[in-house]
Amino acid sequence: MSTLKDRLETDLRSAMKSRDELVTSTLRMALAAVRTAEVSGKQARTLSDEEVRAVLTAESKKRREAASAFDLAGRTQQADRERAEEEVLTGYLPAQLSDDALAAVVAEALRGLQATGKGAMGPAMKAAQAAVAGRAEGGRVAAEVRRQLGL
Repeated sequence: MSTLKDRLETDLRSAMKSRDELVTSTLRMALAAVRTAEVSGKQARTLSDEEVRAVLTAESKKRREAASAFDLAGRTQQADRERAEEEVLTGYLPAQLSDDALAAVVAEALRGLQATGKGAMGPAMKAAQAAVAGRAEGGRVAAEVRRQLGL
C-alpha cells in the first residue's frame, strides 16, 4: 500500500515531467516540510500518513494566512499564487466537514463527558479532535466545542 509521502513524491515526478511549475514547487515545499518534521526531535523517523496530513494541513493554513496578508497589502498576484498552492495541498487532505456535520461530530464526541464549565474544555477538545480526525481546522473545532459547552 502506498503512503501519502510516496504519493507526494510520485506526483512531484509527474509534475516535473509535465513541466507544471506551480505543482512542482508546491510539492517540493510540502516534501521539504515533511522531511523537516521527520528529522526534528532527538531521532530521525518516518512519519505516518496521519502525521504527514498534519504537516500538509499546517502548510495549507500557512498559504491561506499568507494569501490574506497579501490581499490586505494589495498584492493580488502573490495572494493568487498562495491560494493556488493551497489548492494543490488541499487535494492531499481529507474533505473538510461542513458546519452542520462538524456540530454533529462534536456533539457526539461530547456526549460522554462528565465535566462542565471551563474545566471541560481540555477533555472536550481532546475528544472532539479525535472524532474530527483532521477533517476540520482546530480553530473551527474549538469554536464549536465552546459553543456547545456554553462558554
